[in-house]
Amino acid sequence: MVRHYDRQAVSGQLVSYLPNSYAERTSRPICALFFLTGLMAVFVIGTILITLSQSLAESQVRVVAFIWVQNIMEFLGFSPRLALIATPLVVVVILLALQVTSKTSWRVKFEDMFLMAGECMLLTVPLIVLSLLLNREPAVSNTAALAGQIVESQNLLLIDIVTGIGAGIYEELIFRLVLICLLMLLFQDLFGMEKKPAVILSVVISAVLFSVHHHIFFANGQFHQGDIFTIGKFTFRAIAGGYFAILYAVRGFGITAGTHAFYNILAAVLRTLLFTIQPE
Repeated sequence: MVRHYDRQAVSGQLVSYLPNSYAERTSRPICALFFLTGLMAVFVIGTILITLSQSLAESQVRVVAFIWVQNIMEFLGFSPRLALIATPLVVVVILLALQVTSKTSWRVKFEDMFLMAGECMLLTVPLIVLSLLLNREPAVSNTAALAGQIVESQNLLLIDIVTGIGAGIYEELIFRLVLICLLMLLFQDLFGMEKKPAVILSVVISAVLFSVHHHIFFANGQFHQGDIFTIGKFTFRAIAGGYFAILYAVRGFGITAGTHAFYNILAAVLRTLLFTIQPE
């Protein structure tokens, strides 16, 4: 028997807010779309500039979750060039579809974008603290494969920021918005589980897979090794995956992806400072 989900279940939102309050407005898919459009533009333009830059000619920006979506586009018949263009549009189409099914207001307040940015930066603090406790340096929560050796710290920082933004958006798209929704459908509709254990199991599985894919991942038809495995990094990313899942259920996709992206940016800056600033 197919269950009938309400508009909160469709969008992944598990918490209701007062109508037209800041929390309610910024949890809408349309607000997430407006908020993330600028970050997606920075990712796309930054990737193009890095690819074309002579000083970064030996480097390559690769966000695995982005490549997965791109591979799906190619599987559906898009040429590699069209798939590259269509991949950012997937986020737009999904959020617009969620906005339609949510039946919430399409109104967006421009000033909310600044408040959302501030909220996202505040929400990165627990992750930064946790990462420093489990690792000697902030672990960047994305999979960015760099081809070639890059000595200039500024160049490395630029690449980390660009990949961090892309990972923040597309990893949340895959591991939270899509994967948790599919797992919930699997556990509730196919296995007949109650909602609470289904939610817990979905969050745990998505968090573990989120962590695993940073160390070994499948893309372009073959397996690749990602970041070197350590207990600290794996544990941090698994906990971070759970944190993002809870955040997604409470605040929606926009805040979650924004927090992920801002964490990656801040972690990249801190890592650069830790590596480049030596004691006197």
